[in-house]
Amino acid sequence: MFIGPVFSREAAVAPRRARHYIMRTVYALLLMLLICTAWMILTKTQQIQNVGDMARFGMVLFQILAPLQLALILFLSAIQAASNIAVEKDRQTLILLLMSRLSNSELVLGKLLASLLNIGVMLIASLPIFMLVVLFGGTSFEQVGWTFAVTAATAMAAGSLGATIALWREKTFQTLALVAMCIVFWMGLWEGIGLSGIELFGIAGSKIAAATSPIRAIIAASNPTVSSTWPVSVAPYLVVSISISCLLCGLAIWKVRRWNPSRDVRTGQTASDSQSETGDIDMFTGQVIDHTGGAVSAEGRSVEATTGKLSDAVLAGQVVADSEKLRSGHVDDRARTASQKSRKVWDNPVLWREMKTWAYGKKILFIRFAYWLLAACVCFAVYQMVSSGAATRVTADAGVTIPIAAQPLAPFILVSIVMVNALAVTSITTERDGRALDLLMVTDISPKEFLFGKLGGVLYVVSDMILLPILICGYLWYSGVVSGENFLYICIGLFVLYVFVAMLGIHCGMSYGGSRQAIGVSLGTVFFLFLGVVTVMFMMISFTGNVEAQLTPFLACIVGGAIGLYVALGWNTPSPALVLACALLPIAMFYSITSLLIGNYLAVLLVLCFTYGFATTAMMIPRLSEFLVSTGRSKVAENG
Repeated sequence: MFIGPVFSREAAVAPRRARHYIMRTVYALLLMLLICTAWMILTKTQQIQNVGDMARFGMVLFQILAPLQLALILFLSAIQAASNIAVEKDRQTLILLLMSRLSNSELVLGKLLASLLNIGVMLIASLPIFMLVVLFGGTSFEQVGWTFAVTAATAMAAGSLGATIALWREKTFQTLALVAMCIVFWMGLWEGIGLSGIELFGIAGSKIAAATSPIRAIIAASNPTVSSTWPVSVAPYLVVSISISCLLCGLAIWKVRRWNPSRDVRTGQTASDSQSETGDIDMFTGQVIDHTGGAVSAEGRSVEATTGKLSDAVLAGQVVADSEKLRSGHVDDRARTASQKSRKVWDNPVLWREMKTWAYGKKILFIRFAYWLLAACVCFAVYQMVSSGAATRVTADAGVTIPIAAQPLAPFILVSIVMVNALAVTSITTERDGRALDLLMVTDISPKEFLFGKLGGVLYVVSDMILLPILICGYLWYSGVVSGENFLYICIGLFVLYVFVAMLGIHCGMSYGGSRQAIGVSLGTVFFLFLGVVTVMFMMISFTGNVEAQLTPFLACIVGGAIGLYVALGWNTPSPALVLACALLPIAMFYSITSLLIGNYLAVLLVLCFTYGFATTAMMIPRLSEFLVSTGRSKVAENG
């Protein structure tokens, strides 16, 4: 194909994999389940009297499903493209592609489109379901078309961002963290410009936000007036997103062979090449063979190959002298004087490595700088709200109240949770891909030391990402926006969630032999527990306004979510405790969000601590007795 052999192979191999069909089937079933749940919510609480009621139902349902699909596709496109290339780097297989005759464009575009192949299949599978929503009324086929155009353009832009960052950065965690922060910073920046009302180059901030924010673009595309307003509400965003995709792909095509291989690989090659430049060592005589035709002795003295015949005694003595000289340079006979005092390793060497060495590379400082920059923007937004008095106000809708200060703070906390989970899962997958995990398993390190060493090391490395959201909440308490009791609840609840997502990442990394599968399941579980449950709760609020009375229609989502969690977390390592934890987590999220909306904060804390603490223990206990690690040796099956 015109894109190159990388995409051609993926297009030929993907239909042979079971997950190619499972992903689109599960996605279509989930959309149908949401539609059925919404219909049950409507019919259980209201009476459908005329066609207008059906049309209002179809309009609200479409405006809920369209942003949900955008958020899901945006996340999957960026993570899929980034993780595919990052895993290639961890396995040292990207170097083989760089050594081939593939051009830069074939390599970059091939990997990008191969990563987005499953995303495109999911979009195509969901198109008939969105067409069915039109039959309820209140929605037109033009809305469906513009909605899918915005979603596809966003997927391409997010995938280009993930692929470019993955080709630029070396470590998998650096890639995933930068991708997550760039997406949140992009949406937050333009939303802030739109809400501030400022003008840039004579253009109003609202118009700039409409042309650059995917949130505003999908809302405009799902609006019934899009048939007449698309030139100013949707078309500018499509132009901007396609331009961003072209610029990012162009940058990656230009720099791919300059960024790769990394400096570490080049340094090792330079060290080995410096010895080979002088010649090859003869294993029998200990001499270095000069490639120009002569021979160089071990001391560096040039000897002509055509000199006279040496006597047997002289030759034997020379061989013995050279052998002794080589033996004296052996590692067992080598003596060095330490130039500095050696560091003392702790009783737990895994924890010592995580905390006292650059286990994740020195470039993690760049990740921290970007996170601090994002935190500064959130602090500024919260400070402006506190100064203007807007932080004490709440938005009320359908009987529930949401604080204004939670609008910038909630996405920031979600980003920190995602980054903790990403570091935890990549701390296992990176070592397995580099074959370092096999070495650890044959040492005298106990499973307890390995597990707690990894868990403690992950929490230490991302300590600033954990403390900054708590410090911002502390500022809200200092300003009087949050009471001291609620601030204590926030601190305890966030700590429990951070430990849970860290253990979740380690559990997925040890359960799945494929790195891409482990990363996808780990991050997907985090997004399901937050985004999925919140979406259904928003559906209940939009249709009825009575959240507490709608447990019966929500049972289908609870049961389906519990089954999905068990398949993701407990299928490879089944245990009764993990089954119970998977059953409790969706119910706990439903109850916690409901209690949060009605202001019962103590109940939220108690349920979160018990449920997530139990789930953390259920994932931890089986791994304290033995190394239950999938070594990922069946790579042929994974790669097709």
